[in-house]
Amino acid sequence: MLGSRITALLAKRRNWVIPYVVFMMIFVIAPLFLIVYYAFTDADGAFSLVNFRKFMVHPESVNTFVYSVGIALITTLACLVLSYPAAWILSRSDNSTSQTIVMLFILPMWVNILIRTLATVALFDFLNMPLGEGALIFGMIYNFLPFMLYPIYNTLQKMDKSLIEAAQDLGATPSQVFLKVIFPLSMPGIMSGVVMVFMPTISTFAIAELLTMNNIKLFGTTIQENINNGMWNYGAALSLIMLLLMGVTCLLGGDDDNETNEGGLM
Repeated sequence: MLGSRITALLAKRRNWVIPYVVFMMIFVIAPLFLIVYYAFTDADGAFSLVNFRKFMVHPESVNTFVYSVGIALITTLACLVLSYPAAWILSRSDNSTSQTIVMLFILPMWVNILIRTLATVALFDFLNMPLGEGALIFGMIYNFLPFMLYPIYNTLQKMDKSLIEAAQDLGATPSQVFLKVIFPLSMPGIMSGVVMVFMPTISTFAIAELLTMNNIKLFGTTIQENINNGMWNYGAALSLIMLLLMGVTCLLGGDDDNETNEGGLM
């Protein structure tokens, strides 16, 4: 009887989503609900906006937030500038060679991010270079560069080369081919890379603590300190602000593919 019931349950495809729904309820919906609940309540559990007012009236928190956004933008822009030419060269190279080089880019991601960051600290110590803002930006770029490279490379590799040939046949110069055809068609990969780099950069704290000897605070560090000190309500409010920023980033990066895939000489 039990076996027949399990067979009947698995026979319906819609029942296969039950484990995923349960997982999302426990590990996604419930934590988000708790963040919203604590963010809009005070220490006594009453509804209040005091946590958000506290954030607005404390210049240190606002400055840390703005500084974190600035570091994330610098890291994202630097990763884009470094990744796009490399991805373009790899997409035009021999398939086996390009896949090998891409694997070498991705290979460090198999190592835990904390170990990679500690290795970066050891590298700066070996070179007698000071830890600080420069080391922080370098570590951010080193850790998140593959997240920008691979989406762009994947998009450029799948690009229809006949569109480039058609543009050249119509008399387009190499710069026009890039600006009118290649770059617009690569926008889905660029936007995916931007989201994949910007979001973890804005929320990280371990990299900043290790590469600046805890002398530079990012917004993630502020959230961590408040939660570790038992200030759950204020920490939840800061987390909600960061989640809203990430949501805006996802919305900006989720433009219609029909628009981002357009290319031409007109």
